Amino acid sequence: MTFETKATIASFGGKLLKLQHDSKSTGTPMALNLYLPPQTNTTKVPVLIYLSGLTCTGDNCAEKGFLQRHAAQHGIAIVYPDTSPRGASIAGEDDSWDFGTGAGFYVDATNGPWEKNYKMYSYITSELPSTLFPAYKDQLDSSRVSITGHSMGGHGALTLFLKNPGMYKSVSAFAPISNPINCPWGQKAFAGYLGEDKEAWKAHDATELLKEWKGKGFKALIDVGTGDNFYKQGQLLPENFEKAAKEAGAEVEVRYQPDYDHSYFFISTFGEDHVAYHAKFLKN
Repeated sequence: MTFETKATIASFGGKLLKLQHDSKSTGTPMALNLYLPPQTNTTKVPVLIYLSGLTCTGDNCAEKGFLQRHAAQHGIAIVYPDTSPRGASIAGEDDSWDFGTGAGFYVDATNGPWEKNYKMYSYITSELPSTLFPAYKDQLDSSRVSITGHSMGGHGALTLFLKNPGMYKSVSAFAPISNPINCPWGQKAFAGYLGEDKEAWKAHDATELLKEWKGKGFKALIDVGTGDNFYKQGQLLPENFEKAAKEAGAEVEVRYQPDYDHSYFFISTFGEDHVAYHAKFLKN
C-alpha cells in the first residue's frame, strides 16, 4: 500500500488512521489523518476534505474539532491533510509562523526557492485523491467528495472549489481568509510564493474568483466569530466575499457568530452544522 499507517485510533464507532506517504508534488513525506466511519465496514462512503489553517497539521482538527462524531452519524469519511511540506530544507521556511512551514496557502508556488516543494494546490487537488482513493477503494466513494476548511484552509476550500467546477459536491468554511490579495497574511504569502505580479494573485483569491464564476449556481456556508481578533484586524474580510456573492447571484450564507473566536472552540461548536450541510449534497 502507498500509505504507511502510523496509528489506528478508535473514534465514534469508526477509526482514525494516521497516515504518511512520499509525495511527488512536494518532494517530501506528507502526513495526514483519515477518519473512516463505522459504515465503511459494509459500504463505501462519501468524503469530506478538511483543510487546516496556519501553523496546523492534519492532527489539529482531527483531535480538537470533534467532526468525527458528526461524520459517524452521517456516514461520511473525513480527510485531514497537512498544510505544507515539512523539512524541505529551504532557507527561511521556519523563520515566521505565517509563511513557509505550516503555511502553504494551498497554492502551487511559482517563485524561487519555493516552487520546487510548495505545491499544495497540486497535492490536494490531484496527487492526494489519485493516491488515497485507490488505496481505500473499498471504503471511499471518490465520486462524492466535498471540501471545507478553517482560516487559511477556508481560503483553500473556497478557492479549490471555485477553480475546479464539478470536483467537489459542496463547500463550506470556518473563518476563511476570504480576500487574501487585500489582507496582510495573503499579501505576504502570495508575494513569497507567486512573486510580485498582483494580477496573478487573483487566481487564488476566492472573492476575485467568485466575481468571474461561470459555473452553475454557487452555494456556500461560512461561519465567522465576531470575537475573532483576526476578523477584527482585517485578515478575513468576509464582507468582501459577501459583496461578490451578491453581485454574482450566488447563494452564500455568512453567519456572524457573536463572541466566538478563531479557535477550535469555535470550530467544534459549529462543526455539526457544517457536516450536516455537506451531507445534504454528498448523499444525493
